[in-house]
Amino acid sequence: MIFNFRIVSDGVDNFKREIKIDATATFLDLKNAICDSVGYDKTQMDSFFLCDDGWEKGKEITYEDMDLDSDQEAWLMDDAVLEDFIDDEGQKLLFVFDYLTDRALYMEMKEMTPGKTLKDPVCTLSQGQAPAQSVDMDEFDAQVSAKAAKAALIPDDLDEDFLGSDEYDPEELGDGYDEMEL
Repeated sequence: MIFNFRIVSDGVDNFKREIKIDATATFLDLKNAICDSVGYDKTQMDSFFLCDDGWEKGKEITYEDMDLDSDQEAWLMDDAVLEDFIDDEGQKLLFVFDYLTDRALYMEMKEMTPGKTLKDPVCTLSQGQAPAQSVDMDEFDAQVSAKAAKAALIPDDLDEDFLGSDEYDPEELGDGYDEMEL
């Protein structure tokens, strides 16, 4: 069976890759195909995370066992076969390629092609420039500081009542607004 993955980035609007790979390949094979398609160094520490539909991280499949928490089961890319973890079209994954800044590529398994095999992974679509594999930490700190400063301008006491509810009541707005078209 062949898996077709679509890969996008939240940091680069026009970036897209599609990788076709055999279902019996490992996550390391997938990592290498992604790195080849975007020009990343394959020796860097990174991980795949299986995600739910809301992109919440689930199982981690990592490049190297860091043995940080022995209570959690660790899956290594070199041993983890794709078809053992992915069984549905639409499965979402994150490929975290920069642990310092938690930057990732968003992946979705778009199509399964049963009855066919593929010897080597292939990039079938390459659009746009990939995000840089690492960032200048001074630049990153400046961006984080700017976001924090912007967030500080929003009062902490805002709640649902300030923003309104799902139900529209024209009388809440007072006279003159009853007939206003939204």
